[in-house]
Parts: sequence; structure tokens; C-alpha cells
Amino acid sequence: MTKSNMPQSPEPFWRSNLPLPSFDALQNDLTVDVAIIGGGITGITTAYLLTKQGLNVALLEANELLNGTTGHTTAKLTAQHGLIYDELIQHIGKEQAKNYYKANNEALQFVKDLIEEKQINCDFSTEDAYIYTNSDKYVQKIYDEYKAYQKLDIPSDLTHEIPFDFPIKEAVVMKNQAQFHPLKYLFALVEEIKKAGGQIFEHTVATDIKKGEQPIVLTKNGVKVTCKHVVIASHFPFYDGNGFYFSRMYAERSYVIAIKSEKAYPGGMYLSAEQPTRSLRYTEMNGEKLILIGGDSHKSGQGVNTMYHYKALQDFAEETFGINEYLYRWSAQDLYTLDKVPYIGSITPKKKNIFVATGYRKWGMTNGTAAALLLRDLITERENPYMELFSPSRFNADPSIKQFLMQNFDVAGHLIEGKLDIGDKQIKDLEMGEGAVVLIKGKRSGAYKDLDGKVHCIDTTCTHLGCEVEWNAGDTTWDCPCHGSRFSYDGQVIEGPANKPLKHVETE
Repeated sequence: MTKSNMPQSPEPFWRSNLPLPSFDALQNDLTVDVAIIGGGITGITTAYLLTKQGLNVALLEANELLNGTTGHTTAKLTAQHGLIYDELIQHIGKEQAKNYYKANNEALQFVKDLIEEKQINCDFSTEDAYIYTNSDKYVQKIYDEYKAYQKLDIPSDLTHEIPFDFPIKEAVVMKNQAQFHPLKYLFALVEEIKKAGGQIFEHTVATDIKKGEQPIVLTKNGVKVTCKHVVIASHFPFYDGNGFYFSRMYAERSYVIAIKSEKAYPGGMYLSAEQPTRSLRYTEMNGEKLILIGGDSHKSGQGVNTMYHYKALQDFAEETFGINEYLYRWSAQDLYTLDKVPYIGSITPKKKNIFVATGYRKWGMTNGTAAALLLRDLITERENPYMELFSPSRFNADPSIKQFLMQNFDVAGHLIEGKLDIGDKQIKDLEMGEGAVVLIKGKRSGAYKDLDGKVHCIDTTCTHLGCEVEWNAGDTTWDCPCHGSRFSYDGQVIEGPANKPLKHVETE
């Protein structure tokens, strides 16, 4: 299969053929108890929990509800987050590592119980989760992870076999995990929010917050929301509050393809320990099982042409399963904190009524639900055993110092490298559907020729801190290699921390 007959739309299949809800933009000033910014798993679940407590809640979504990261997730519900527990025990101790597992396991159980209580039809299924390796270098790491499971009382097992036609050396299994259709589940919560009197607004871009006893959320169209508490659940915090989150996190992109295969899928969820990662699971569509193959992650804005990542997954799928039909492809962006534990809580120690929830890595369904449960308790002044673990103000010297230096040296390197890369294409050489760095009037610029032959030109200098964006051919976007900001082909912000579009460049 060549690039030309790959699936051209990156839109995930579970957004197609669904009756997506629609909400108006906020038009008038508003006063509420809680303003929630971001309509993903954390924002919607937090709004659901707080409206059930009788609070007056407004949820503001910059684009359309259930799009972005939540709308593009592969929907695992698991506390198995890669080879993490042995690392957590070493860096933050056994007690906090146990709390990380308990918080995510309780989040999984919360989702399961709510699905049963509300009779939500969302393709929920219980599956065991595996991390496997075929690398001698990773066998000991698998053993160490299993030992960590035993120390933390995590139901688990070791095995030398998984039901695929490729050999493995070892695998660690976490029992009774799950998967589901995230949008069907969250649609049901949206309906519950509406019934409880919660207000939801789409196409409402929050731009700043005026701090105080009653913070005021400022929006792009000038409308204001006055509240007692603000929850920033917008993936990357749109408001930093001097927390310097851009220097304490980094973004990675990963890729997924969906296929119909010649071989039946055996069940379970699988993740390779070594790089390049390979994630395997299935989902139901129209009564058929589709196989989802993911992986090939890399730091956003860096690496090879993104189409090569899709091709690598396709080749793996063909070799492992045989492809009857290659249906969909898409990518997602995930944020990493310095110690791999999310930041959930007050945005800074001095801003107690402004909360942030971010840095879920690739595990947003459980981490995002755990965040909502913690945010509910913080706002309603309940005790929660996980406040210290997730506190955004924490600083674990090992590994935080190392990661802080590594990531910020990387930013400095790409800042300089981008200024020196002036591109080797001219606008007249672009094919339809192609984007590239070009020179316009002697200045580094970006150009994209759409399928109608119209050329869109932008200044490639990121509006966040001045790094130079790179063209992402797989998703037709301009991506910043420094802090992960992403822009559409015509420069509109898709992903923060940037909150201003790229400048338009006039051509002769």
C-alpha cells in the first residue's frame, strides 16, 4: 500500500456516525460557582461530579466538545501505564507508588460503576493488560516491574507467551483492566450535566484569568465569567499563573491505525516495552472487530516525516495480522511531567482557587478521571489521600532535576537549530497537499498548497517563545519542537501553550 492509497482522513472512526452534541458560544457575562476550561475527560467528569453536588457550573470549550485529545484517544482504562511502578518506587517511594496505582484503579472502578448505574452503552469490556518484550535488554526490566507489582499488591502475573505470531521473551500482566468507547460514555455524562443545570459553551476561547477571591475568566470575544473556582482542564494550561508549566512538561506525538485483518484478534491489550513502541488492542464497529495498532511516539515537532510513522505501523500490522482493509489513521499528543506523575491541584501555592489538571502521558482515561475526583474533593473541601502525590508544586529531586535540564537544553538546541534551517523549497515547487519551509522575501516562512491549489503562507516563528515550527505532513499541521504548540496549515492554534495564531505572510 502506497502513501497515495492510505486513508487520507486522520479523523478517528468513533467520531464518525455519532450524533455529536452542539452548544452555542458564550455571549453574555456570567457568574457561577465553578468555571471549567476544557471539554475533555477531566472537564466533563469534573462538571458532572460538581453539578451532582449542587454547584453552579459552566464548562467552556474552545472548539467543539469531545474533540482534541479525548476525541482521539485509544480508550484504554488501565492502571498499567508502561514500565512505571518500579521507577516510581525508586523515585518517590513505595507509599506514593501505591497511591498512584490506587488512584488510577479507583478511577477505573468509578467509570465501571457509573456505566452500570446509568446503563451507558459504551462498548465496555474487561481485558487483561500486557507489557511484553523481545529484547534481552528489557527482560530484567519486566522482572523488576513484576516485583514492583508484588510489592504494591497489584493483581498480576508473568508469562512467556502472548497469542500473536511473533516471539517474546517475557511479559508482565495486570489483571482485569478495561477498554471502552470514550465518546459514548462522555455523551451520557454531558446529558447528566444538562439535567443537573450545568451550562456548556462551545467555541468559547478562554484567554486569561484575573486572580482574586472571585477569579474572572476572560474570553476571546470579551465576555467574562466570574466564579469562586476555576478548573483548567485544557490539556496544556492556557493560563500559566507563574507556574512555568512550559518548562516543566514536554509533548510527545504517537500514531494509531485501524485495520480489518485476516486473522482473528485474541482479546487483551498489549504494549511493547522497547522502542519503537507497539500497542495492540481491538474495538467493535458495526458488529466487527477492528484491530488498533499504535506507537512510534516521538517528541512533538521532532523526528522524521510523520507519514513514515504510519507506514511503520502499517508494515507491522501486515506482518503480524495481514491487512484485509486499512480503514483509519490518526495521531494524538500527550504531555509528560518531569517525574511522569500528573499535575493536579492548585496551579501555584498562592492561587488556591485556580486549579490545573495536566500531564497524563498516554493514560488520560484513568488519570483524567482520577483528576476529576481529586478536583471535586479540593473544591468541596473534602479529604483526599492523593493530594500530595499529584500536587503541581511538588519537586522530586530525582528525576526532576535531570529531566528539567534535559528538556530545557533540548529546547535551547531546537531554538538555535530552527533559526539556521531556512528550507530548500520554493512555493512554485509545492505539489497539491504539500507543505514546506520556504524563503519569502528573504525570511524563513511556511507554505502549504491545498487541494484546490491555493497557497497558505505563515511566519514559522512560534507565538509562544519564538522557536521555529516544522511541517507535519501526516496531520497537515505546523508543530513546534520546543514546547509542543501546534497550528493548522493556515496558522490557527490547535494546541497550546501558544495562544496566538502564527502570523500570515503576504506573497508577491
